[in-house]
Amino acid sequence: MTLALRVPGELSARVPVEQRGPGLDRDAVRLLVSRGSQVSHHAFTELPRLLRAGDLLVVNTSPTLAAAVDGRLGHARVVVHFSTRGDDGRWAVELREPDGRGTTRARAGAPAGASIGLPGGVRLVLEEPVSERGARLRWARVTAGDVLRLMRERGRPIRYAYTERDQPLSAHQTVFALPTADGTGSAEMPSAARPFTARLVAELVSRGVQFAPVTLHTGVASAEAHEPPYPERFAVPRASARLIDAARAGGGRVIAVGTTAVRAVESAVGADGAVRARGGWTDLVVTPARGVRVVDGLLTGLHEPQASHLLMLEAVAGRAAVARAYEEALRGLYLWHEFGDLHLILPEEGPHTAHC
Repeated sequence: MTLALRVPGELSARVPVEQRGPGLDRDAVRLLVSRGSQVSHHAFTELPRLLRAGDLLVVNTSPTLAAAVDGRLGHARVVVHFSTRGDDGRWAVELREPDGRGTTRARAGAPAGASIGLPGGVRLVLEEPVSERGARLRWARVTAGDVLRLMRERGRPIRYAYTERDQPLSAHQTVFALPTADGTGSAEMPSAARPFTARLVAELVSRGVQFAPVTLHTGVASAEAHEPPYPERFAVPRASARLIDAARAGGGRVIAVGTTAVRAVESAVGADGAVRARGGWTDLVVTPARGVRVVDGLLTGLHEPQASHLLMLEAVAGRAAVARAYEEALRGLYLWHEFGDLHLILPEEGPHTAHC
């Protein structure tokens, strides 16, 4: 799905909301709510009143890595975006050209066997493309050094040209992020959860809304190509699977916080429709043809009109509803991208359904 819309550059969120004025916290963003063709406008802090007791929010606990590292390919300066670590110890990487405004230009043409030098004595050797879809992401073999230590000591969060400046890694962590035993995480922030604060979480819990943690380590998303997501590592714990199935059985709505949470949960559904503890790699791409089997609603950011994520939104809400919401977001001057405003997709209210 693509939308026949153009998002003006001035609607890109250039800095986190808490940097836009005194006294603002992460939750000071706007929230567009759509139920079928009905659209309403809210502050994100109204979320507890838009949900109801028995609803379940599925949240991604993956921490964000400082996945952009400066290096050299021969005599040329490059930026390496570390996307995903494979089971064999290799890394899927994307090469970018530094230009002082975020790593905005992808670098093409580096041959297999090319060697990249990085700080701390780390060295990579490029190998084959990760996918037949193209050579944007390449496997790279680590011939010296420790990549995770390099990212901790010399890396910075990935950013693109629509943002104003580099931000500290803390600005790219969500309140749900947890350290992993092996030090891995997401190349780019699971940003739908960014506006949550501890205060807002406590209010939701006090109103009877539950949380089910899952993990999906997000890889590098191209700012240009808009391909479907590559395989990513995920885990749905047994306790979360039980919470999800219990919420469904009790009439609660299962609402995923972010497209990553959708991918994780929908990858853990059995043939009988029940969610079970599951982990490993998922290559699932949620489309309208596949549909969603567990998720009733979705809290997500605003995506580019060509983004492959819109197929997932269409699977949850339908094409007409997504198009209507995005037209309203443009009319209402909502802000796009990871530091921007949020979109909450809820099921249409039936004649016998209690309103929020």
